[in-house]
Formats: sequence, C-alpha cells, structure tokens
Amino acid sequence: MKKYFKDGSTYVWLTGAMASLSMLLVAGLFLLIFYYGFSTFWQSNVATVKLKDGSYISGEFKKEGKNYNDEDTIQLKIGNRDLYGLDFRWFTKKNIDSVSYDKELLLVERNEWGVFYGFPKELQIGNESIIYERDKDRFYQILEQKLKFKKTVVMKIEDLEHKISKINYNLKNLDLERKSSTLERKEEIENEVLLIEEKYQVLEKRLFEQADKLKNIKLRLYTSDGLEKTLTLENIERYLKPNSLSILGKIGLYFSKIWEFVSDEPRESNTEGGVFPAIFGTVLMVLIMSIVVLPLGVIAAVYLNEYAKPGKFLNLVRICVNNLAGVPSIVFGVFGLGFFIYGIGGTLDQLFFSDALPSPTFGTGGILWASLTLALLTVPVVIVSTEEGLNAVPKGIRDGSLALGSTKWETLKNIIIPSAMPGILTGLILAIARATGEVAPLMITGVVKLAPSMPIDSFFPYLHFERKFMHLGFHIYDVGFQSPNSEAALPMVFSTTLLLILIVITLNLTAILLRNRLKKKYKGMI
Repeated sequence: MKKYFKDGSTYVWLTGAMASLSMLLVAGLFLLIFYYGFSTFWQSNVATVKLKDGSYISGEFKKEGKNYNDEDTIQLKIGNRDLYGLDFRWFTKKNIDSVSYDKELLLVERNEWGVFYGFPKELQIGNESIIYERDKDRFYQILEQKLKFKKTVVMKIEDLEHKISKINYNLKNLDLERKSSTLERKEEIENEVLLIEEKYQVLEKRLFEQADKLKNIKLRLYTSDGLEKTLTLENIERYLKPNSLSILGKIGLYFSKIWEFVSDEPRESNTEGGVFPAIFGTVLMVLIMSIVVLPLGVIAAVYLNEYAKPGKFLNLVRICVNNLAGVPSIVFGVFGLGFFIYGIGGTLDQLFFSDALPSPTFGTGGILWASLTLALLTVPVVIVSTEEGLNAVPKGIRDGSLALGSTKWETLKNIIIPSAMPGILTGLILAIARATGEVAPLMITGVVKLAPSMPIDSFFPYLHFERKFMHLGFHIYDVGFQSPNSEAALPMVFSTTLLLILIVITLNLTAILLRNRLKKKYKGMI
C-alpha cells in the first residue's frame, strides 16, 4: 500500500476526480440557471380548480411538495393580487375535486398588481357597452382595436414626456444661469421662464388628455369564484387565451416575451417588465471601467517589470499589488465614496458647479465614480497578467532588437508590448468577469433600484457621467432579496441572472477572440 501511494498515480486520479466534480458542479449550476431562466417566458395552460368545498380558483400549476402532515400538495399561481392579496396558494391534492381548462379564460398582463385570471364580461367604451355573451367576435375585435389604439396613444404620451423633459432641462439651466447673471439678464431670464412655463402647461394639458383617452375604455371581468374586476385600458399590457393557444402560438409568444424582457423598462417594483436600463448601465459601466483599467494596469506593469530597480521596495510594491486583489470589494466602495465622490466630486462641484449647490452634480454617486471604483478593484489583476505576459517574451528577442540599434522604448513599443498583448487581454478578460458581477461597491457609488433617466440622452452633453444608473447584479439583489413579494419575483431573478451570465460570456468571448488573433499575429516573434 505504501508503495502504491508513493507511485503518485493515486494523487493523479484524485486530482482528476476533483476537477471532474468541480466541472460537473459548475455545469449543473449553469444548467439550473438556463432551465429556470428560459422557462420563465413559456406560457403554460391556466387551470380552473374545483375544490371539495364547492369553491373555484383559477391559476397556473407551478410545483408540488408535501405539508407537515406528509400530504401531497400542489402550488397554484392564482394571480389577482389586488383581490386575494397574494400570488401563490398551496392546496392539498385530496381537497381538489376536479381540474378543467376553460378555453374562454383570459390571462391579462397588467402594469400594476401582476396578472389577472378571469372570464370576460363587458367592454365599456365611454357610453357604449359591448356584452361578451351577446357578441363574442365583436368583443375581441374591438378589444384588439383599442389595444392598438393604446400603442398610438402611448407613443404620443412618450413624445409629450420627452418635450416636457426638455422644458424641465431648459428651466434648470435658466435657473442656474439666473444665480450668476446681471440684473438686466435676470429680467430676460424671467421672461423666458414665463414663456417656457406656458408651453409646459399646454403640453401637460395635452398629456392628461391623452391619458384620459385610456381611462375611458374599461374591461370588466369576473373570476372563477364570482368576483368582479374592472380594468382600464391604461393598466392592460396584453391579454391572451392561454388554453386556446397552439404550439406555434406559444412559441411566438415565448420569443415576444424574451424581446420585451431585454428591450422594455421594468414595472411593478422591478418584478415584471424588462431590464433594458439595467443592461445598458451594466455594459456602459464595464466599457468605462475597461477604458480606464487597461492603460492604468499596463503602464504600472511596464514600469514595474521594465524600468523599476529590483530590490526590497519593488518586492514590497508587488506584495501590495497582490494583496489588493484579496481586499473585500466593499472596502473599495467605501474608498470610492470618500475619494472619488466626496473628494474629487465635491471639489469639481465647488470649482465648476457652484451655482447648482447645495444640490450636488458630481459630488454624489454616478456611473463615472462607480466605474473608477471598479477599475481600482480590478487593476491588480491586469497588472499581474501583464507582468506575466511581459516576462514570457524571450530575452533573445529583446537583445536582438537592442543589438540592431533600437532604443529601449522602441523595443518596448514595437516588440515587447505587442508580444505580451495576449497576456494583457487575459488580464482584461478576468477584470471584466469580476467587475460585471460586483454589487457591493456599486451600492454606495451610484447604482439605484430605478434610474429616472439613463446616462445617455438627447440633451447636451449627451453622455452624463454624473447620473445614477441601473445594474443587472444589483437588480438581481433587489428583486430577490428586497422585494415584498419575493416568490412572485423569483422568475425575474433567474431570467436576470441568465442575462448577466450571457453578457459576461459575450464580453469575454469578444476579448478572447481578439486575444487569439493577436496570438496568431505575433506567434512567430516568440
């Protein structure tokens, strides 16, 4: 036995087994996220359950389990939160008398209060009333027309809101200008403000008129247990008859929901709707971070490896760089808050934005400070990877370049750094992978639950680094752990997690492809 262990083959098999187990665990985690993430958008049939006590309830079957009496139970997503106060309900199977799937049952997606399961009763358009039982075909025909009409109205409302935002932007600028203007200019500004406010009132009136058009169209439904509910058109996003959908219809709805998820704004406390602002904020933050961390890390690594004099001080610096990689991310967040926001941001406000004080411009959290904080967080990774890439360049190539008359700078610029570029990009890949998923430092440097506006818009200077932003990682934390209805938000957690993983993979693959091209280009040099 002793000879067997001395041989070393046991340890080879053990390490191989551990590596395989690790890969299986990672693969299992990915499969779990992919399964729940993609299954979120599939529309299942909606059942109408009759209980032994004679009552009815409608909903979607979600999962099975056992209660404390070891009885078989099943969970039903009953929706209608405004009527029942909850989204899910557990039933013991022995209390279920029958299950049916009524083709007339409607599923209505709403802006507020989640989905509604019910049967159509009446469509009211002003003083006109269309009873479902009397004219079913016309009922749905008019409902479809009104939903298309809603899209037109919503576009008009969005255009009016954009014009109002522009007016508010101009009023804010005039207010700032008034603080430092001459008396004559202040009078001119007052006149401009009056004209702008008149335009504002006109636009606001038109906005309310457009909104009232949607409030005057109402859909009356009743639940399987006889409760009635009236929905206004402004609160209806989509309706469908889930039990009448064909497979092709469900596939079309599936991809439609995926597109809405990645292109729309969130609603219902981020538990429904889309995550486009969070996608935009995450990608923009990573791009800004990459632009900052790459030159910073490369310059530091080049100096340490090529110019710094070897000795105890250099060894101490390298130890500090390596230790920085192990510092908790929240510490970087506190540093970013103190140094970037209160220090640099506060100074910028005093020097260039004093008219806006006491309201801070750069002296508060924003996407720029969050990106710089993550750049500091990931710069040790880039430094170490770059140094390894520089050390991998053979000494003979360096000496050959110098022997042919090149200066050290020319050798570094034309030979060493291009040859080390694969290693540099490896560091960037690792930095992107870590920074994309970080949440703790962002919570105190600029990320918010719901941003009123994105960092890019049509107002000069178009890219607003001082604005707060949304982030997919924080969105997952907020929906999964801060939502008052966490169980209803669980599908959004898996979907957003899947999206975050796909974004990290996409960003990494882009860097990997670039690295591989550079490897081929400079293969003959090493």
